[in-house]
Amino acid sequence: MEETVYHGIPENVEVRISAISGRGLWAKNLIKAGSVIISLRPYSFALASRCLDSHCSSCCTGCHTVRYCNTTCQTNDWSLHRLECSALRKWAKSAPSKNLSVPSDAVRCWVESCGRKRRKVIIGVGLDRHSLQPRFVENNTHLAHSLVRYLGLSSPGELSEFGILSAGDLADLISRVSTVLTNTFALTSPSLTPVGVSVSPLVALFNHSCDPGAVIVFPRSSRNYAEEPQMQVIALRDISPNEEATLSLTRDYYQILTSYIDTTLPRSLRQAALKETYDFTCQCELCHDDNKIDPRESIWCPKSCGGMCPAPSDESEIYQCVKCRAVVATPGFIIDALRIGQEALEKATSIQDTDHDRALQLTTNIIPILVSAGLTPSCHPLLALIGLHKSFLLSSLSADIAQELLDETIRTAAKHYMGLSVILCDGHPVRAVALAELGKLLAVDEPRPVTSPPTNIAFPPSGPPRLKAAYETLVRARHELIIGFGRNNDGGELGRNIRETVVSLEKELGVWTQGIHNTLQDCSTPHKNE
Repeated sequence: MEETVYHGIPENVEVRISAISGRGLWAKNLIKAGSVIISLRPYSFALASRCLDSHCSSCCTGCHTVRYCNTTCQTNDWSLHRLECSALRKWAKSAPSKNLSVPSDAVRCWVESCGRKRRKVIIGVGLDRHSLQPRFVENNTHLAHSLVRYLGLSSPGELSEFGILSAGDLADLISRVSTVLTNTFALTSPSLTPVGVSVSPLVALFNHSCDPGAVIVFPRSSRNYAEEPQMQVIALRDISPNEEATLSLTRDYYQILTSYIDTTLPRSLRQAALKETYDFTCQCELCHDDNKIDPRESIWCPKSCGGMCPAPSDESEIYQCVKCRAVVATPGFIIDALRIGQEALEKATSIQDTDHDRALQLTTNIIPILVSAGLTPSCHPLLALIGLHKSFLLSSLSADIAQELLDETIRTAAKHYMGLSVILCDGHPVRAVALAELGKLLAVDEPRPVTSPPTNIAFPPSGPPRLKAAYETLVRARHELIIGFGRNNDGGELGRNIRETVVSLEKELGVWTQGIHNTLQDCSTPHKNE
């Protein structure tokens, strides 16, 4: 069973057991930043329900719910999808016609896994159902009911084709699949937009750190869609087995670590998310280093010296700037602002798909309050609200774009990248994509370019200076994309697209520079009739 799970481990990686983090994957040789550590097609995956009518599912169109990009995808995946196709038909018949909804992504991913089970493919080892905590037992019970209903089964005998001969077998299967699905990974587009969920027992062997040395992406490394989606683990920085592992009691320096959660969150929220989903307490350095300010929980010095203070909380009463030792005089006001900001973030996130205008209004109103409270751009929840606000502004852009809206979107994108760059390392794909978005916005043709910009420095610039800023930003973005999405992949599909944009801008800048050169020559050359 373990041989199936571990199949595909590259030669420069091995399975070891750490006293700190248990079983994990470790580097046997130097792995350079930007290297593809592992590349594989997920064991199973399912598109998010909202993406079923817009993305190829590598499945058939017979169920009229999912689609393919071509007949090759349809043929290649029919052996696995036919089970889901039949289940979707049964689900549609049993659900009210006016209130038909596709089952959850996890249930549909299970069906795909069950198809593999029927083909004698082993899913992996699960937790002993007798040792599960009550909340996990309850979750598994609900999921088992959903799975059986989705398959349209009505008697125990119908489960035999899946190798399930008793209620105990079903419970064991649910436990095994549940263990794998607890370690699901977001299935994303090449620009990190979530489009579904995926499962890979091998990739699940990577242990967690809130300051990871590797990241999991779907870069679309080739143009052969029959091989997609390709899940890849990319090194964000050099990982060397020669580094001393005893320098820290809480970190194994050459263990390859990824992150299970959003690492832009403050420690308390990261720990809560890990405990709730994975039932462990993170022991990484980032979670246990109390000697320096975490930029995720920071405010500017009240005396504007350029230093930072820890964001006030209920745990302490005195907050000082680490640079000039100035004391924060109104911590209560900042605590209230943080609470209001978190509530607004949760509300705007929950209604973003159903009430876009109200969600946009929330972010528009709350961001200035947090800025006035002194939060740094990297501080939560300000950073998250800025990112959400940027997504709302981007969706508001249209062919008939207004100069004011474009400029506001550019400024918001710049603030978002500035906050991310303080938290995430150079080349992190989230940071790289944010920089690429900023560069592409700067490259958009201005509706009303300013021919004579003000003498004071303004952002974004206008006219030719904006074009130059777009070029320089996209060059930096391409550097980061090559790291975050793999050097051998040329930065993935997004990196290749940015390269094409950079080449186009180079030509445009060349024409502009040559025009200036010709104008200067004309001005300096005496005319014959003078």
